[in-house]
Amino acid sequence: MELFLPFLLLIFASFFQGTFGLGMKYMNPMSWESWWVIHVTIAMIIFPMIWAQIAIPNLYEIISNSPPEAIFWAMLLGFAWGIGGIMFGVSVPYIGLSLTMGIVMGLAGSAGSLIPLFQIENATSQPSFPYIICGLFISLIGVAITAKAGIDRDKLIDNSNKSKNITKGILIAVSCGLLSSLLNVGFANAAPVANTAIEYGVIPRNSSLAAWVVVLWGAFFMNFGYSVFLLFKNNTWSTFGLTKSTNAYKWAMIAGFCWFAALGVYGQSAALLGEIGPVIGWPILLGLSLIISNFWAYRAGEWKNAKKPFNKLLLGLLVLIASAVVLGLGNSV
Repeated sequence: MELFLPFLLLIFASFFQGTFGLGMKYMNPMSWESWWVIHVTIAMIIFPMIWAQIAIPNLYEIISNSPPEAIFWAMLLGFAWGIGGIMFGVSVPYIGLSLTMGIVMGLAGSAGSLIPLFQIENATSQPSFPYIICGLFISLIGVAITAKAGIDRDKLIDNSNKSKNITKGILIAVSCGLLSSLLNVGFANAAPVANTAIEYGVIPRNSSLAAWVVVLWGAFFMNFGYSVFLLFKNNTWSTFGLTKSTNAYKWAMIAGFCWFAALGVYGQSAALLGEIGPVIGWPILLGLSLIISNFWAYRAGEWKNAKKPFNKLLLGLLVLIASAVVLGLGNSV
């Protein structure tokens, strides 16, 4: 029963993480950058601050009394994660969405788990260590299979080459995956902020919200700054006031809510799992969210007339479920 709640929370977090991308299908008639400004403001500032202040009334006092170096590194790592998000969009035209997603998810999940793991003292001597390594290895296999399924499906739909510079696209995707892992690394390194919240009487499950607020300040500066740069570069400010943009505004806010709901609930789960919470919870979150996102893709007809790739996808998703089970066992030993 003690592990039931954190893993239940992980399932809810994965649902939100796998669902938020639906909003990106409804950007029109707004430009990407104008839609993104609204989305990141909701996802990284407004919703996190409201939730954190409800759960932690003295939030600002806690942050101001947290170690400055922890705040600096948490914000810096959040900022670096934002660079990774931008590189994702750059990689897709070179190698396609499916291969980009496979490389990024695989590296973000493994590096985002391993870096916090080796920051724990005597990590390799922990009883959970072999389970974590085995679970991550299985997770990488699952991501690789689902990525191959996506590539095979794309070939059936579009035989044209995205770009001849495959090497460049892969290098960008690898860089993106490593940078994308830093969101969880930033969360793990913001633990002193969460510990300060606990010292103020905040329950451990809610203390993670204080950590996320700090990490997302850095992430917001990068995402918002880049979006404003594009607004000036492309002169697309007018798209904020276009007629029939109400639906785009609505989905930007829904996607923002889902995005931080995923991180907020994941943070609560990680706090309940203890010191290795970010190590185990992160790859499970990404693996299960990949299952959810492909469920929505199936519902939208994206796997129609692609029976063989779809069967390969199902195999990959089963492997991801197996990896989640192995990682879960690592927290029970």
